[in-house]
Amino acid sequence: MAEPAARAAGASRRRRSWVAVALAAFVLGGCGQYQPVGVCVAPLPLTEWAHSLAGMARVPAGTYLMGAAPDRAEEGPPQRVRIDEFWIDRTEVTNAAFARFVATTGYVTLAEQPLDPRRYPGVAAPDLRPASLVFAGALADVSREDPGHWWRIIDGADWRHPLGPASSIAGKDQWPVVHIAYADALAYATWIGHGLPTEAQWEYAARGGLDGQRFVWGDAPQTRAAPRANTWQGIFPVGDAGDDGYPAQAAPVGCFPANGYGLYDMAGNVWEWTRDWYRPGLAAPDIVQRGALPPAAAFDPDEPGVAKHVLKGGSFLCSDDYCFRYRPAARAPGPPDSGASHIGFRTVLRNVAGPPAALNRQAVQLPPPSTQNLAQ
Repeated sequence: MAEPAARAAGASRRRRSWVAVALAAFVLGGCGQYQPVGVCVAPLPLTEWAHSLAGMARVPAGTYLMGAAPDRAEEGPPQRVRIDEFWIDRTEVTNAAFARFVATTGYVTLAEQPLDPRRYPGVAAPDLRPASLVFAGALADVSREDPGHWWRIIDGADWRHPLGPASSIAGKDQWPVVHIAYADALAYATWIGHGLPTEAQWEYAARGGLDGQRFVWGDAPQTRAAPRANTWQGIFPVGDAGDDGYPAQAAPVGCFPANGYGLYDMAGNVWEWTRDWYRPGLAAPDIVQRGALPPAAAFDPDEPGVAKHVLKGGSFLCSDDYCFRYRPAARAPGPPDSGASHIGFRTVLRNVAGPPAALNRQAVQLPPPSTQNLAQ
């Protein structure tokens, strides 16, 4: 694969991690026409966010068949995993929620920060500017061996400006926040007293009680007449027919049917971070169910020198003819210091004690405002 000039020139953390061969491994990837934007499920009002379980769903303890075969070698072999009860956000974290976090703490995401020239000696000054990856599409048939045909590193692209400095999230409070690096997701989760899900927790929640089935809604594939998730309809990356109502773009959260646990967008829309370190295939059940794979064991064969986290769920770029990673068993490696225009997250609460009704009335003690970047 021909590498973009940015990597050949200097290999900053984002440019090195994403525009190289690792990008090929990862980027495999409003609402449907039957459910227009006006009836998307609204996230909880900001005034309710002080409650510890508000906007979350309880996922009961149980066992399930994690992984799959033979779609992708890295997805299996399937194995039985036991999961303790936990709570998870019903929707992906939204622009409105993340904006509240930033307004209170002064947090600055990694995409908004310039690179430190002391850590990247020899990198040209323009390559040190704040930037992030934006899906740009392709005007004609191109080699799908080179993701550089449809991705661009855009200076000034970040969560407030998802397509670049001229873009805005005005009027998009209910859209999932994107251009979120792992450190950004962890900082937000920590601030509200939550955590990030393990891969096993995320997949168990995504299945919604359906054990061993291919999709979050069952075994039957979605149809263009009745889409079940925000994915790519057509030949990737040339043209998304947009049968789901949102061609080549994210949808507001909650625009497609919830799964059996009442969770939205566990397939498609945006990729979601988990706390697990990535390596091809699943670890032993006792390790994977605890999310206990050590960082030293992380391994991506396409970029062996970069430890990455597991991303789950696929995105609006997942097509059946190319990535097909909007299935609950699908997984992809993501460098923890990089984001893109199709990466978001949701949070979890573990070891919840006491009656849920009582917990839901207990206000979370939020840290005081700070201008310090919590990721540092």
